[in-house]
Amino acid sequence: MAENKTQPSQLTVTSFFAAIENEQSRKDCKTIAALMEEITGEPPVMWGPAIVGFGQYHYKYASGREGDFLIVGFSPRKQNLTLYIMDGFSNYDVLLSKLGKYKTGKSCLYLKSLSDVNMEVLRQLIAESVHYMRTKNHIEG
Repeated sequence: MAENKTQPSQLTVTSFFAAIENEQSRKDCKTIAALMEEITGEPPVMWGPAIVGFGQYHYKYASGREGDFLIVGFSPRKQNLTLYIMDGFSNYDVLLSKLGKYKTGKSCLYLKSLSDVNMEVLRQLIAESVHYMRTKNHIEG
């Protein structure tokens, strides 16, 4: 069985942020990191070379594949700030209707800028997702 490619790395979040050239993107990342750390009570950890994650859970699929992954996290990509909301968005229609400008993928929330979204709604979305993931995976927090 292949190992999950995205795993905690020895890279530091501080050096990762320092390497972000766009000042607004760097500020947005620091804001999201502080928000996720506050919500999870977990320090930021680099997962691979470009994902900042908070907390982790163990998964096991019916196929037998299993591993560990972050409970919530983000990555500054060229086009968007990508937030990883691991339980997806099917339970968050009401919150998403109040969030502002965004796009979604299966578990990805794509934001051009934090100035495009309601930060209180974003806080609630992240907090509800973290609570769901901890409850589903029997993680205290």
